[in-house]
Amino acid sequence: MKNKKIISSLNNILELELAGVVKYTHYAFMVQGPYRLSIVQWLRTQAQESLAHAEAVGEHITSLGEHPTLKISDILETHKHSTEDILKECLEHERTAIKAYYDLLKSVQNRSIMLEEFARTQIAAEEMHEAEVKKMLRDNF
Repeated sequence: MKNKKIISSLNNILELELAGVVKYTHYAFMVQGPYRLSIVQWLRTQAQESLAHAEAVGEHITSLGEHPTLKISDILETHKHSTEDILKECLEHERTAIKAYYDLLKSVQNRSIMLEEFARTQIAAEEMHEAEVKKMLRDNF
């Protein structure tokens, strides 16, 4: 099952999840305004969840006898820090993660039930995050 495409997909996800830790933590620092506390709490929870996802992906990579990447996906600083801009960036990050997990699912389908179920669980979690962000943006988006 040591397929380069699977390992590449897992490492891509690892890079995205680690970038999510940094992005969500940064966003939490930058939120201002009347809803700051609740949004900061949500962002910090997202950062913790991204770290947990990264840890799970790293464990899957090493269980396949491979080496997890030390890279982190590109982190673009837009210098746009309104709550709406931050949430739009979060939405884009979630959509990128969903696509990456779907790519993993496609690579492992009918090859590993463990990785298929992992990918499906992560897709469900990321789609739920996407839905939450869309709800937070609903008045503005």
